[in-house]
Parts: sequence; structure tokens; C-alpha cells
Amino acid sequence: MGLYTALRLQRKLKPELQRGDVEIVVVSPDPYMTYQPFLPEATAGNISPRHVVVPLRRVLTECRLLVGEAQSIDHAKRVATVATLATQETGRTEQITYDELVLAPGSVSRTLPIPGLADHGIGFKTVEEAIGLRNHVIEQMDIASSTRDPAIRDAALTFVFVGGGYAGVEALGELEDMARFAARYYHNVKRDDMKWILVEATNRILPEVGEEMGKYAVTELRRRNIDVRMETRLESCADRIAVLSDGSRFPNRTVVWTAGVKPHPILAATDLPLNEHGRLKCTPQLTVDGATHAWAAGDAAAVPDLTAKEPGKETAPNAQHAVRQAKLLGDNIAHALRGEELETYAHKYVGSVASLGLHKGVAHIYGRKLKGYPAWFMHRAYHLSRVPTFNRKARVLAEWTLAGLFKREIVSLGSLEHPRAEFELAAGGKPSRDPKGSS
Repeated sequence: MGLYTALRLQRKLKPELQRGDVEIVVVSPDPYMTYQPFLPEATAGNISPRHVVVPLRRVLTECRLLVGEAQSIDHAKRVATVATLATQETGRTEQITYDELVLAPGSVSRTLPIPGLADHGIGFKTVEEAIGLRNHVIEQMDIASSTRDPAIRDAALTFVFVGGGYAGVEALGELEDMARFAARYYHNVKRDDMKWILVEATNRILPEVGEEMGKYAVTELRRRNIDVRMETRLESCADRIAVLSDGSRFPNRTVVWTAGVKPHPILAATDLPLNEHGRLKCTPQLTVDGATHAWAAGDAAAVPDLTAKEPGKETAPNAQHAVRQAKLLGDNIAHALRGEELETYAHKYVGSVASLGLHKGVAHIYGRKLKGYPAWFMHRAYHLSRVPTFNRKARVLAEWTLAGLFKREIVSLGSLEHPRAEFELAAGGKPSRDPKGSS
């Protein structure tokens, strides 16, 4: 959400920036912002990966961008220690002094000490992971097509997704859709040969869309022969065998982990107050409670929900709140610098939308429930309106239009993940790529 805040500040502080009275420094581990709701579509090949990301240098023209990661923040001294791309070469970190601090680092994947997960699990938080997963799935179909060994074929065509939230359900829905389409071009791989398994520890999936739409989503996935296992946990994936808490065992080569997120580690490396969940304690004005000149928004911020009936409730850490908080945060920083009164964040949650694959979805918006094509269309329309910059909106819309006129691509470019492997082999070295195609 740092991009949204910086864009707002660029606009609100334009006179001060032109006079040189203000400098906005953006610290980011990547020179781009990933619009995560589009990751499932990028995985399925509906959107080009480069259109899922927004280049920071191009849109934040009035800001100074520093590509690196904050290692610690001493707010009492107003100093942030940042490891840049050059730190590995020089061994030196950057010490950045500031007057106002904005923390919007988002969240990271929450993993559990499950045997084999660190070795074989695949995450779904970045565009690199999304495209790597697409290449991996198509590669498994190629492996199955090239052998008659039933054990190898079965393992290659078994795909296990852990987590029934947005990321897990949408990634599974889009990838299954893509793989089912791709299977028609394989002479010895049929769509019924593939096993798609969704593992969820609670008794429902997609809780944000409501119980009724969550049940519909389960019915829709099962209608497509997707094995949805509720109140079930992954206990091990060692030796490439997924062992579930209900006693089931699935030899496989693909375990996708989307079972929740946790606060970014940088929050624990500050001297700012955190709540019991590790998020920053914030006020309705998006200032950090008890700390002057410190602000936060998005997943990192525990912001009181002023629209809730229950006292003490906080806004949910989702994109709907984060985007709106970022805009208000930019406004309030400008107000603070000019000695003006701060605005209060109060937004009633309007509902949620989720895609289950091409032309399939569920939605619960303003009390109205949609499913199938109308929900899928609502999902696309909403996220198209939220992706930053007109440039990205136009490119995504153009790609959707072309995708409606032509068949989707089913090419795997797995070699992109190991670009030097071919040259290393030609030069007599050992190729870095695993010849078995494991991830």
C-alpha cells in the first residue's frame, strides 16, 4: 500500500515538492508493486505477468526510490537501517533519517513446521511464484505425457492446495481451468487423470463471501471433480507424499501453500507499539498509537473499525480497507505538514468477490449474492477499477479483450527460472536446473 500512499502524497504535496520543501523517499524490496488480486489470472495466462506489476520509477516520478529492505527502525532517533542491493557487495547498509515515517510493508506467508513443507512447498504471494507455478503445472503434464509409469504419472498429475481463502481458491480455480483446457492438446493426458485437492482446516472456504456463497463455491469446485477436504490439515509432505489429518496419503509433486499470512518481520524490528497479533496499534486517523510522526496502513496496521457494532473491533487486513486507508493516509500526512485537522477513517465493508476460474465466481456485495458469470464479471470489473494507473487498466482490459477472441496459451517457460543452465552445460559445468523438474 506504500505505492497508493506515495501517489496520493505526490498529488497532495505538489507545490511543496516543486519548491523543494519536501522529499518523499520510498523504500521497497522490488522496483515494482504487485497487484496481488491479479496473480491467479496471471498464473492461468489470462494476463501477462508484466501487467500485474506497476513500475515504481515510472509512476512515482516525484519520489526518490531506494530498492532495498528495512532491517530495523529506531523511531526515537528517526533512523531506518536499510539493506540495499549493493549491501552484499559493500557490506554496508544505508542509514536513512526521516521526519515522518509511513509503514505499509504488507504481510508475508505464515508457514507451519510441517515436515517437507520448506523443501517442496510453493508459495503464492509474488508474481515470480505465480508464473513459476504455471510453468510447474504444465511441466508436470509434460512429465506425465512422456512416461507410462503409473506411479510417476499419478504423482505428476496430483496437485494439492492448502488454504481455502482467496489466494488458495482462486489459484486452484484458475489453474484447474487452464490445465483442463491444456489437456485437450495431450494425446495421453486426460482431464480426468488429474487430481486437484483443496485442504482447509476450518469448516468453510471463502468466509468473506458469506456462508451461502461459500457453500456454493464448494459445490462448484466439487462439480469439477476437485476434491475439497474441510476440517482437514496437511500433516506432512516429506518425500513428496502429502499426508492429511484424515489419514489420506497422496504421492504428488505439487504442494501450494496459501494457509494464511502474518505481519511483516520489520514490524518487530521497530520500537513502535504492537498488538497481540504483531500489527501496529493505530488510531482512526492512521497514526501509530502513542508515537508521534509515525503512520501505518494496510495489513501492518490494526485500525479501529468505527463502523462496527462491537466495541474494540479492528478493520480486516484486506485489500478493500488497505486501498482506502492508503489514500486517507496520504491526505492526513499532508494535513499534518500544513497544520490542518486530520480526517478519520471509517469505511463499512461492502462485500467481497472471488473468481473460481474463467466465467465462474461468487460475490456478496451490499447484501446481494451473485454467482457464476455475473459474479465473475463483477470480480473483473472491481479489480480493474482498483489496479493503479490508467496505463495498467488499459493494458489489462486489452489483454482480456484479446483473450476473448483467441484461445489461451499453454506454453511452459520453465527455463526462465534457470536462464544460465543451458550455457553452464555447454561450458562443461553442472547445470543448476534439477533435471527431474522438481521445484
